[in-house]
Amino acid sequence: MKQGFLIDMDGVITRSDQAIPGAAQFIEMLLERQIPFLTLTNNSQRTRRDISIKLQRLGFKVREEHVFTSAMATARFLARHKPGGTAYVIGEGGLLQALHRNGYAVVDQDPDFVVVGEGRAFTMEMVEAAVRMILRGSRLIATNTDPNCPTADGLVRPGCGAIVAMLEKATGVKAFSPGKPSPVMMREARKQLELKTEETVMIGDTMETDILGGVQLGFQTVLVLSGGTRPESLARYAYQPDHVVGSLADLLERFQEDGFCLLRQQSGVPQSVT
Repeated sequence: MKQGFLIDMDGVITRSDQAIPGAAQFIEMLLERQIPFLTLTNNSQRTRRDISIKLQRLGFKVREEHVFTSAMATARFLARHKPGGTAYVIGEGGLLQALHRNGYAVVDQDPDFVVVGEGRAFTMEMVEAAVRMILRGSRLIATNTDPNCPTADGLVRPGCGAIVAMLEKATGVKAFSPGKPSPVMMREARKQLELKTEETVMIGDTMETDILGGVQLGFQTVLVLSGGTRPESLARYAYQPDHVVGSLADLLERFQEDGFCLLRQQSGVPQSVT
């Protein structure tokens, strides 16, 4: 059976600025066996080239085409629904480049959309300008709704979800988000790999984004415990992953042993691959 992988980044292949043990070897195995894959991130700050170079420096043999971001999903979504539109952007280079590549102009007056991504350079003046635009009819888009972002020192900083929450509260307008767990991003990634639904495996460390999105689209799902989710927390979720593993190193071991293929199990109880 043909199979391909959508692989979350933070908590799955990297933790802050370090590679998680076994992750680079897992990616190398996929490349050697010509198994299609994309690394996915909800963070819209960096371009896919920036991310690929960072991963290469951490020992991953990935190329630019192996990276898919929420900024790309957002820009493609907007380009389909209003080609050649305009956007006021609260965000950084990755989002700006994605919009430009999809035919969007970035403006500071009367935009079609107010688009919000991650960033540390936003000001209250930008927020106030966005509020005025939304109240005048500009539509509100968030690249994702993650409330915070991890940092290299182990702390967190406000994420896109926290920034957009201010705009939603001030305007009474609910943002639409194409990022994970939205089907927009995950379906777009699947199509880019030319996979069918039943051929797609989502690997992630977060139940609320990676696993939820995969379950909603009918993908096979693998929860790794190398990120923020603990096994004891699984019981409180109405949905469950198909498999639970310690890290990508465990999947790599199974592939090396017996050419492991993730087939959906029927019991409704997550299977451990360790």
